[in-house]
Amino acid sequence: MNKHIELVKKWLDDPSSVTVEQLRVNTESADSAADAAVDAYDADDAAYAAAAAYAAYDADYAADAAAAAVDAYDAADAAYAAARTADAEYYVKKYEELTRSE
Repeated sequence: MNKHIELVKKWLDDPSSVTVEQLRVNTESADSAADAAVDAYDADDAAYAAAAAYAAYDADYAADAAAAAVDAYDAADAAYAAARTADAEYYVKKYEELTRSE
């Protein structure tokens, strides 16, 4: 169960059941969780890039690995930005589809 999704579902069912303050706090909390996920992804990608560069002992390969890390970060950042601006109902539906078997 995702508490952020559950609050959005509650609001979608009955907008008067959730205060603006609850939605604001939920948004900040969800943003923090998403930021932490992106940070973890970036750390993993950076560790992989560093290990690859060390193993190669090659400046060109290290530059390519760093560029790949930047590209991966940019892709993750773009995906995160797109997710934040998407329609809440779409993500609630996707969440329910993915967790239906649980």
